[in-house]
Amino acid sequence: MPTDELFATHALTVRYGGVLANDDVCLTAACGEIVGLIGSNGAGKTTFVDAVSGFTRSDGAVSLAGRRLDGEPPHRRRAAGLARTWQAGELFADLTVAQNLSVAVHRPGWRTALGDVFGARRPPDAAGDVERALAVLGLADAAGRLPGELTLGQQKLVGVARALVGGTTMLLLDEPAAGLDTRESAEFGGELRRIADTGLGVLLIDHDMTLVLDVCDRVYVMDFGAVITSGPPERIRDDPAVLAAYLGSAVAQ
Repeated sequence: MPTDELFATHALTVRYGGVLANDDVCLTAACGEIVGLIGSNGAGKTTFVDAVSGFTRSDGAVSLAGRRLDGEPPHRRRAAGLARTWQAGELFADLTVAQNLSVAVHRPGWRTALGDVFGARRPPDAAGDVERALAVLGLADAAGRLPGELTLGQQKLVGVARALVGGTTMLLLDEPAAGLDTRESAEFGGELRRIADTGLGVLLIDHDMTLVLDVCDRVYVMDFGAVITSGPPERIRDDPAVLAAYLGSAVAQ
């Protein structure tokens, strides 16, 4: 199992008025590691990702590669290498797959606007960044196709690929396998392993327990905003506290 810590939160806490949505959450991920975060609806999983990525105010520490990111706005956390997907991760239907990724590489600002007006080319590494992300996820042959021409599973992978571009080192995936059938979910898990094998850290939030327990190196379980246990999938699968709080019954192996 990877041991070089890449990403960490310490005592991360989110309050909405009198509601404690995240309660002193401590979570780590190493380079090349896939870490799962599971819990029932309303447990605080998406709130955690919102807080880590800077879209929700929080207390506590967030660090990436030894750099503190708490207090930084979302775009600076993204520039530091922290990327996320969204549950409603719609693609641009009128852009090709490659163009959907290029949008994420394209930096905002007045220099970019002037470059568009006067026909200046993008940085030379942008195209290579897109090509590498598509290659990692086996989408190279789909680069020139429109999203509507792809299967749902492929569209999900395009959304992940879009999060990979731009120097990403830590990837936060919020329900990426929603809507996939059993075969597509298994294939998706294989692609996530390929991503981690490149050295990135991955945090996977999903309700597909077969996917989470099969692909993750470690799993954290959240209940009412707090982590109630964590450990390797084989232990989480049969943990009485997890069964009572979330799974309800042992997951078939």
